[in-house]
Amino acid sequence: MKQDILIYDTTLRDGMQGENIDFTVDEKLRIARYLDDFGVHYIEGGWPGSNPRDISFFELAKDIKFKNAKLTAFGATRRSGLSAEEDQNLRLLIECEAPAIALVGKTWDLHVTEVMNNTLELNLSMIRDSVEYVKSHDRELFFDAEHFFDGYRDNGEYALDAVLAAARAGADAIILCDTNGGTLPHDIEAITQKVADIFAAEFPDGQGGSRIKIGIHTHNDCGLAVANTIAGIRGGATIVQGTINGYGERCGNADLTSIIPILALKMGRSCITAENLKKLKKISRFISETANMTPLNSRPFVGKSAFSHKGGIHVSAIMKNSRAYEHIDPELVGNQRRVLVSDLSGRSNITYKARELGIDTGSEHFDVDRIVSEIKMLELDGFQFEAADGSFKIVMEKITGQFRPLFELKSFRVTIDKEADRPCSSHATIRLAVGSSETVASSDGDGPVSALDRALRKAIAEFYPDSLGLDAMQLVDFKVRVLDGRDGTSAKVRVFIESRDEDEVWGTIGVSEDIIEASWDALADSCQYKLAKELKK
Repeated sequence: MKQDILIYDTTLRDGMQGENIDFTVDEKLRIARYLDDFGVHYIEGGWPGSNPRDISFFELAKDIKFKNAKLTAFGATRRSGLSAEEDQNLRLLIECEAPAIALVGKTWDLHVTEVMNNTLELNLSMIRDSVEYVKSHDRELFFDAEHFFDGYRDNGEYALDAVLAAARAGADAIILCDTNGGTLPHDIEAITQKVADIFAAEFPDGQGGSRIKIGIHTHNDCGLAVANTIAGIRGGATIVQGTINGYGERCGNADLTSIIPILALKMGRSCITAENLKKLKKISRFISETANMTPLNSRPFVGKSAFSHKGGIHVSAIMKNSRAYEHIDPELVGNQRRVLVSDLSGRSNITYKARELGIDTGSEHFDVDRIVSEIKMLELDGFQFEAADGSFKIVMEKITGQFRPLFELKSFRVTIDKEADRPCSSHATIRLAVGSSETVASSDGDGPVSALDRALRKAIAEFYPDSLGLDAMQLVDFKVRVLDGRDGTSAKVRVFIESRDEDEVWGTIGVSEDIIEASWDALADSCQYKLAKELKK
């Protein structure tokens, strides 16, 4: 009988060990709420015995009523020379009042004798004492068998003795850890199956399994963390430890944004409800933004490129049947299909994209061959529309005679002043027309593009009411690329701007030998796109 899989998220502890990832207490609390709403079963909040921030987190988390998850505190077995009752770290685990506790202990004899300078028997005693102490305070207990697979390879008898010591002392679950990330999937499956068989024999649940659950915790040092987690489940594990987006030390931990949909959609294992699975991309992006980490476009299932199609043959096929080039429906994980347009595009790309962007494909001016030709010429000139849907929509509207400009530039002037020992200051003045009416607006800014943006918004506000929501539009990314460096400072540049509001993210582009002009073109397209969208509501 296939058992349900329990999802144990350790983003707030193991994930924070990743390079350049650091969460404040408030951020950890927000993430914990998101994870609970998403439907994970356990949230490892941190190590209250290691730092004041985690102590504060657990204190504040007492006021949160989790509806799906159990908050879990992480710690280590007692130190040698101290009883469990005397160990301050163990006391703090109990005092934080988390309903579940994860204790990490050594199972690799190399670590016991060469790193900790302990005897093998003393380490087993430390495991037993610590587990018994925590269980005496009525907590659910996970024993994280650190370096278990390396330990099993070097001294299998001792590695098994260590996990059995924890199980016999009362642990509710044993988590087998590939801490170095160097074990291969077939070995993970075989060793996990061996442990599962031993546990089923000694701790039978009456249904052919073990009453003590087995979990799997893998790292990605060989790029196999997800595959190793799946192998562990095939071997009998029913608890999955991992992090959102695979954040973690060195090469990261097993990525729950891949593991969860594989379990639910590929393996038919119950773990997250279908409704919550649709939140997968949202929680991936939320944690990326909270961590101030750029989302990985190529991340499976949740990445921006995960269901993107560029080749004309591919697009032609998915227009007939999306299964031809998509292994799942992207909406199942909260993602969406994207068709990219470039100099590799064919008729199918243009037609699909036009419909997606609301272009009237029935217009007498909608000539696919002409659009393809002009797009390819623009790409030859330096434009790149793959991530610039806003500009691409406007270009197609212009080619097909459907573009109705909501404002027209008459002129702009940008000045930059620099005095010794002071930062540069920028000022922009812009003259816009809407129909026969004109206006002039000026603004300072943190650089010339910032000044242009503020002046443009001021000018637009003269013609369009605040209800159009331009104030809600934010510029979230600005990139400049030199297209051919051989011309030095006279080289043509491509400026890409990404904008967003409450509902959507869109990109616009500008190309010119002048970086300010290219920036203006991208900025103007972004505002045109936003205004047109709001006027259609």
